[in-house]
This record gives sequence, structure tokens and C-alpha cells, in this order.
Amino acid sequence: MKLTRTRSTAAAATTVLAVLALATACNRESTGSVASAGDKPAIGIDLPRSDSDFWNSYAQYIDKDIKTDGIKALPISNSQNDVTKLVANVQVFQNTGAKAVVMAPQDTGAIASTLDTLASKKIPVVSVDTRPDKGDVYMVVRADNRAYGTKACEFLGKQLGGTGKVAEFQGALDSINGRDRSEAFAECMKTKFPKIQVFELPTDWKGDVASAKLQSLLAQHPDLNGIYMQAGGVFLQPTLALLEQKGLLKPAGQKGHISIVSNDGIPQEFDAIRKGQIDATISQPADLYAKYALYYAKAAAEGKTFKPGKTDHDSTIIKLPNGLEDQLPAPLVTKDTVDDTSLWGNNVG
Repeated sequence: MKLTRTRSTAAAATTVLAVLALATACNRESTGSVASAGDKPAIGIDLPRSDSDFWNSYAQYIDKDIKTDGIKALPISNSQNDVTKLVANVQVFQNTGAKAVVMAPQDTGAIASTLDTLASKKIPVVSVDTRPDKGDVYMVVRADNRAYGTKACEFLGKQLGGTGKVAEFQGALDSINGRDRSEAFAECMKTKFPKIQVFELPTDWKGDVASAKLQSLLAQHPDLNGIYMQAGGVFLQPTLALLEQKGLLKPAGQKGHISIVSNDGIPQEFDAIRKGQIDATISQPADLYAKYALYYAKAAAEGKTFKPGKTDHDSTIIKLPNGLEDQLPAPLVTKDTVDDTSLWGNNVG
């Protein structure tokens, strides 16, 4: 089914804007000229961080799709998980003629005033992976993160036969993603697997914090037999390194194996599944995040609008209090499906 959309009835201005030289640039990823795209509207793109394999893969897809789709992109910035840098980067976009902005705010509660400023300037915003708590957004490009928590719970609960002890590496709870995954995981465990004891470990999406807390937990509960990692991109390597150091990294099917389910769908997780080090992950669509972030940013800049409903790319647009959200599919990946060539983690360069 095709996306439901209408064109704005207001006539779009066709004046070509000259791009101003950057007086200040916070963590710019690219210093090249604006992509040659004629009189197409300029798009400002901020990457959220570079300390995660998932987000680095997303950045690769953004770069590829800009070239493939002929997007007129301003020099890309990276806010490095710092909302003050994000605000500064967005200010540069405003000053250099952005007609739409793509961002992925990691602190979803602290970006509201910036969104209000952009709205007052009539610059639409596409938010990737995270849903701002307040402030207008044109479109959120995101998967159903509550489904992440539920799928992880159901898989892990069945793996453990409904009993055991599970460590949960929670993402930042000031992030809608961290809250959605944590709340759904907790509700599912309480309802479906009440005999499993869950140890909630807040991490602020930091791998070193997760590793330190897991080490302390293992000292108190050496019989831990399950782990839920809410982000493989930052948690996978520190976790595997610690388990190997302690002689606990036993392959699936072997006595003493700790069942692990993750979220992200990066190549490293797929390799760990093949080796039997972890059991499953939920594939966040980094390729589709990039593709549809740019798609909606371009559409917004051109004055197009969308309505809730099914799309032509196997997703559903839902209505939010502050905009719309396109909920993209995110499949569970196990040893039975890890070699599926349609998964982006098997195709990223």
C-alpha cells in the first residue's frame, strides 16, 4: 500500500540560497562543499555519536544514500552524545540555509527548546531512532522499541525454561528508547516468566559501566544464566571480554552457557551468534533509518505531508502528540536466520 501523502498548497519558493561559510563548526564530520544538487533544498544532518558500531554503520548508510539519491546535504556534524553540541550544530544548519534537519537526540527530554526554535523558523525536523519528549517533529523514523523489550523477554524466557537469573543492561532512562525497552521487558518478565529474577542495571548506554556492574553482579550471583543487552553496539565487546576473562564464555548448547539476547543487528553480533557466544539479537534497521530519514527530510523541505496508516515499505505511521512516527520493522535474529542476506548486518561494508 502506498504512503498516504498530500502536497502543501503553498507555492514553494525557488530562490537558490548561497551557502554561507561556516564561522563555527562543532565536531563536523565533513568539511566538503554542499552536495551538488542544483536548486534542491539543503538538508542539515547531525550524527548522534561515533562510539557505537550501530551508529557508525548508520553514518555509512547516510553517506551512501546522500550520493545515491542526490541529496543536497550541508556538511555533516556529529554531536558526540552531547546535547549542547547538538544545539550548536543545529544553529550552524540554521545559519547555512537548511530547509530540514535530521537528528538523533540521545537525551530526548533536553531537545524541546531547540525543536521549538526550529519550528518558529519553519525548519522541519526528522528524528531518527529516538522520539523527542516535547517539541514538534515532522517525522520520527524509528522501530517499535517496546517490541524490542518484549521480543527479548520472550526469547530469553523460553531459552531459560522460565527460571533463572537475568542481568539487564538498561540504556539511558532519560531516553525514550531506554524507557520503552526497559518497561516492556519488565512487564513481559513479570507477566510471562515470574520465576525469572531480573537485575536491572542502568548504564546510560556506556559499555564500561555495563561491564563494571556485570562484574559486581557475578560476584554476588555466580549462577547468573541470562543477559539482555539493550544495545549490542556498545555492550557486546565489553561483555564478551569480561565473560571470557572469567571463564564464563561457553558456547550455546554447552553446560554453563549464559544465554544472551541483544539489540542492534550489527555484524559483530551476527558473528557472535554464529560462534554461539550470544543467542539472538533484534536487528535495528540502520539502513532503513538512513534511507527514510533522508526521504522524509527531503519530503518535508518540499512541503509534502503524510498521514497515519500503512506504508509501502512494510511499516506503519502512527500519530504522536508532537508529530508522526514511521515504525519500521525490526526482526529477531537467531542462529536459524543469522545468514539471511536481506539483513543489513550482512551487507554493510
